Amino acid sequence: MAANGEEPRVRVGRVSGSAFSIGGSGHTNTVHHGGTGTGTPATGAAELLEAVLDLRAALVRLPRGEDRSALDAELDGVAGELEGAEAIRPGLAVRLRGALERWAPLVETVSAATALGGLLASLGG
Repeated sequence: MAANGEEPRVRVGRVSGSAFSIGGSGHTNTVHHGGTGTGTPATGAAELLEAVLDLRAALVRLPRGEDRSALDAELDGVAGELEGAEAIRPGLAVRLRGALERWAPLVETVSAATALGGLLASLGG
């Protein structure tokens, strides 16, 4: 209960072109994507590849372990599929979303993971 005796409330208005996470270990990440226009461009293979590579680079700062090695391998495989691709292969976004969920405790404080999750959400994955 808040100091004024009322229950705490959270209100989220319209969210567009952004990815955010609230929770985890008390961390809040906000990452903005896209321009200021009203249209939302479709996420392409190049944009998804960039987000995967950003996450891969951010993981270098985390301690090496079995989970990180498995996530590194998954991200490397996805990056290989996306390099030079014109379109995102069906099922790839779902597979990548599953990897992020599986290793959520490892990446919950990495803002690059939040950005990648936002892109995947825009793909419906």
